[in-house]
Amino acid sequence: MFIDYTQLSRRDILCIDVKSFFASVEAVRRRLHPLHAYVVVIANKERAGSVVLAASPRVKDEFGICTGSRQFELPDDPRLLVVEPSMSLYLKVNKMIIDIFRRFVADEDLHIYSIDEAFLDVTASKRLFGDKLSIARLIQRTIWGELRLVVTIGIGDNPLLAKLALDNEAKKAPGGLAYWPYEDVQKKVWAIHPITEMWGISSGYAKALHNIGIDSVKTLAQADQWKLKKKFGILGQQLYYHAWGVDYSVISEKMRQKESSYSKGQVLMRDYTTATEIIVVIKEMTEDVAMRLRRQGAAASGVALAVLYSKDIEDKGFRHQTILPRSTNSTAELSKAFIRLFNSYWQGQPVRQLHITCRKLTPAGYEQLELFTPVHLDLRRHILDKTIDQIRDRYGKGAIFYAYSLLKGGTYLQRASHVGGHKGFSN
Repeated sequence: MFIDYTQLSRRDILCIDVKSFFASVEAVRRRLHPLHAYVVVIANKERAGSVVLAASPRVKDEFGICTGSRQFELPDDPRLLVVEPSMSLYLKVNKMIIDIFRRFVADEDLHIYSIDEAFLDVTASKRLFGDKLSIARLIQRTIWGELRLVVTIGIGDNPLLAKLALDNEAKKAPGGLAYWPYEDVQKKVWAIHPITEMWGISSGYAKALHNIGIDSVKTLAQADQWKLKKKFGILGQQLYYHAWGVDYSVISEKMRQKESSYSKGQVLMRDYTTATEIIVVIKEMTEDVAMRLRRQGAAASGVALAVLYSKDIEDKGFRHQTILPRSTNSTAELSKAFIRLFNSYWQGQPVRQLHITCRKLTPAGYEQLELFTPVHLDLRRHILDKTIDQIRDRYGKGAIFYAYSLLKGGTYLQRASHVGGHKGFSN
């Protein structure tokens, strides 16, 4: 089967990536060229096993250190500048970049994919700024001129091809640009290797595809799409069309999905061995998730708790979930539910990681009254939660906290200034 590309619409899509974003911001902050600096952003310098969040291009090329490496893998080289993250600064710079994008496209033609990556549909912008290549180069020059950051840009006839062009060519190209039209699919998309470099194909899917004789994007494109659909469902058919470079999505028509759940995870700085300490952390994490639920006007009718044990023991941990008697976003009620799960399944093993999830969301306005909970107690809980939320929103998370955070094991005060789980500012 061959795809008739003349029947498909063509858009001018840019997929833009800020090169080594965190590390580049840290380099510019120190008046260094982001492509010449030796910057490594580490989650926590006090922990040898701490994860590398970003590494500048020279560190990647010369030392093989990249995102996901561990601090103990860093070479003892005086040129390396190892810093902790400044998440508030990164978010501020990200907003500045987005504001630049908005000079070139309307909001409906802009899709923020991640903190360092975005899609722009410049089809309607050509009258003002020239063709797609001219717009891409102008955006590169603008971001460099104003922020001293280097961006690479993949250009395609649809978002998929733009993303593939970015990941597989633009990031390595001398000018940081690559254009993949429909006509280049067989030459460029089919040549992507290994198959896990194809957007949307994880190692799990690669293994499943290998089991049915598909080891490359080319053999995926030549497979029977109906057999793929039978084995993998609609995703199998989607993978087939992606192998042909087909993507029907239009950025201006994108659907903004609402959260289907809210969760929070935490890796503890040491093994926790007493129930009292562990429960303090569970309560603190619940505060954060419950506050996010209330901000979105949502309530949860189900919760899930995952507890991972120390690496020094054979038992890995557990994950269990339960349905609540009624939907709620009350910190107190959700805490009780998580603690019940913990007490039901924990048997004294040393704990190193915790993960909580609030699921089965409903609009908060439709919370059901509970027969055995007095109405005045419900009202007091709502007022308390709302008051704490307002104080934290105005004065910061550390402005007010529960007394249990002062107990041994509490991490709330230590993490109050963090953004996205990492330090908001660092030196």
